Formats: sequence, C-alpha cells, structure tokens
Amino acid sequence: MPTSPSPSPSSKHDAARTPSYRQLLRTPGVWAFVLPGFAARQPFAMLTISIVLLVEHTTGSYGTAGAVAAVTGVAMAVCAPRGGRLADRFGQRAILVPGIALHAASVGALVTLGLVHAPVWALFAAAVPTGATVPQIGPMVRSRWAVALDGSSTRPSPLAQTAAAFESVTDEFTFVIGPVLATALCAGVHPAAGLIAEATLTLAGGSLFAAQRKTAPAPQRTAADGGTRHGSAMAVPGVRALVIAFLGIGAVFGGMQVSITAFTEEAGHPGLSGVVYGTFAAGNMLAGVAYGAVRWQRSPRRRLLAAYSALTLACVPLWAVQTLPVLGGLGLVVGLCIAPTLITGYTLVDALVPAATRTEAFTWLTGAVALGQAAAVTVAGLLADHAGSHVGFTVPLTGTAVALVILAGLRGHLVPAPRSVVAAGVIGHRRAVTVD
Repeated sequence: MPTSPSPSPSSKHDAARTPSYRQLLRTPGVWAFVLPGFAARQPFAMLTISIVLLVEHTTGSYGTAGAVAAVTGVAMAVCAPRGGRLADRFGQRAILVPGIALHAASVGALVTLGLVHAPVWALFAAAVPTGATVPQIGPMVRSRWAVALDGSSTRPSPLAQTAAAFESVTDEFTFVIGPVLATALCAGVHPAAGLIAEATLTLAGGSLFAAQRKTAPAPQRTAADGGTRHGSAMAVPGVRALVIAFLGIGAVFGGMQVSITAFTEEAGHPGLSGVVYGTFAAGNMLAGVAYGAVRWQRSPRRRLLAAYSALTLACVPLWAVQTLPVLGGLGLVVGLCIAPTLITGYTLVDALVPAATRTEAFTWLTGAVALGQAAAVTVAGLLADHAGSHVGFTVPLTGTAVALVILAGLRGHLVPAPRSVVAAGVIGHRRAVTVD
C-alpha cells in the first residue's frame, strides 16, 4: 500500500514526547484531504434537522418529522458499513462519485414530495435512498489519516489519538455550523432551503474530496499475503462493544436535536433551535480540542468508561430545564462529555482492526451513531408531540444509561492485540496482552 513519507526518527520521538496538532498537521500530504474532507462532510450536519423542519412544516407533526428523519438514519446505518467495505476493496473514489449523485437525486425527490404534501408513506419511501446514499466522508478521512501516519506499521503512531481528536473537532465544528445554517435557511428563506443546500454542498464537496486520489488508501481486495479476503470488521468483539457505545451517543444527538427544536418552539423562539444545538456541538468541539492535546497515561478502556459515565450523568438534569439559557448551559456540559467518548472509541477501533477493514470499521461506528440517532429522533418526536419537550429529553439519558451498562459488561474486549497481530488480519477472539 502506498504511504506518505515516514517522519524522521527525531520527529517520531518529538511526537511521542509531545503530540500536538501542529505536529499532526505537518504530516506530509494531509492538507490535500483535510480541507476537502471538511467541505464534503458539512452537509451531513444539515440533513436531519433540515428533514425535521421541512416535514414538520408540511405535516404539522414532530412525530411524523422525527419518523421520516429516523428512516433516513436507519437506511444510512444499514448501508454505511457495506459502503465502507466496498471502499476498502475498490477504493474510495469508485464508491463516492456515484454515491453523491444518487444522494442529491434522492434529496430532490424528498423535497418535491414534501412540498406537494404527498402521503407520509411516500416520504418514508424517499427517505430510504436519501439515507442509504449519505457519503461516508468522516470514515474515509479517518482511513486517510491512518495511512498518512503509517498506522499499518508494527507500532501505532503516537499521533493517532491526536488525529482522532482532530477529526472529532472537525465533525463537531460542522455541527456548530450545520444546524445553524439549516435552521436559518429553513426559517428565513424557505422550509425546503436546508435540504436543497445540503444536496448542493454534497455534490460540490464530495466531488472535491473524491478528486484527491493520492491520499486515498489503496484498494485491498485480498489479504496482505495474497490469500482470501479479510472478514468483516464486526468479527472483532471490541468493535461490537464500541457499536453499542456509539448507539448510545446517537441517542444523545437525536434526542437533543428534536427536543431542543420542540423546546424552542414551546418557548416562542423557534429560530433559536439551531443556536442552542450549536452550543451543544460547541461543547463537544471544545472538549475535543483539549482532549487531543493531552498525552493520557491511563488506558483507552478506562478513559472510555469514565467518559461514558460522565456523559450519562450530564444527561440527567435535561428533563427538568425551564429556560433557554439553562438549556444552553446544560447542552454545553453534555457536549463536553461526548468528545472524549468519541475520540477514545475511534482510537480504539483503529488499533483493533487490520488496515484492510479499517474504513468498514469506522462506518460501523458512524452507522451506529446514525441508528441510535434515528431511534432517538422517533421516540423523542412522539414524546414531544404527546407530552412536551421535557419528556423528550429523557431519551438521551435512557440511551446512554443502557449503553453504559452493556459497555461495562463487554469491557474485556476493548484491549487491543499487538499491532503486528492486527496488521496480519487476525481479528477473531484474542487473549488480552495488556492490563489496565
């Protein structure tokens, strides 16, 4: 597999001693995919809220709007890992180029059906291809980081966690901008403007990212020894445990998005929903910046469990909020707890799977977030319709609490094997080689 030039021994020593964003961004070739990757992932942050705002406007029901958005999330969660596996085998460009065209067409169909007040079943039907074709830019960028940092060597790069933090910050920066932009377009221009902008940006950003061929991982249709193809990333027990954790994180995203929208409308300030949700995403972004700048001494497994426990506790008081400023403050706290969980999870999965299934593994995690978000959007929407936004805020707490219990029970699977074993593609049940 072609890789970027390896850093000198002295630079590796510096990175191991003081990993930093400056050191990370000086890695040869990374700017070629960092900037296009940021542009290409922006639409994803606009999709769910744009669907909710359009469908609620045309049907008058948050329950229906949440259900349509949920169908989109389920379709993405089901199809994303398959797309990631195909990208590992045939290359990112081969999957991305037709995918962005199909996604734009599907969004156009959903917008048209919504504006002509088509039956709800028709909206559900259009939501399926809309979600199934969401381009998986985040996992593709993370795979490019692994190649740029020489993650296939026998020793993981000391900058791997910094790269995971950088990607979390980038993701959340888009979620600071995306909901605000989508809400402003839907409220100030037209209810369909958010989805139209999402489709347009998908075409433009996705095409720009797909054009960066030199930084893409080489297709790996066979195992490193020329034998049979690698199995699915879900064959790794640790990946299955992380999927559970990311389902709970998706419940936070989905529950917060719908409940915040309902809360601001109940308060008489519907245009502030994007701002309040942006505050939640800003907390995530700020925590990601700080988390990635620290060289942690504790094992990733312990950090993941500690961060997940803090996230669950932060969700407890949401249902009792009475004012928008307090909601914004609590949302900021919840956001601060999400980034450490996401970053540690992505760092772990990079160490748990071989290079030949890396993109697929990342898409399983993003798909789990989408599936958890879909379920939360549906449940929170129904609760908001029938009992108000306060009851909808119980969804993030329930989702994280259940996931935390399961994750604690599966924590034994979160210890990576030696890098040489992972690189060789041995991805079955493994004996733990380190103790935390």
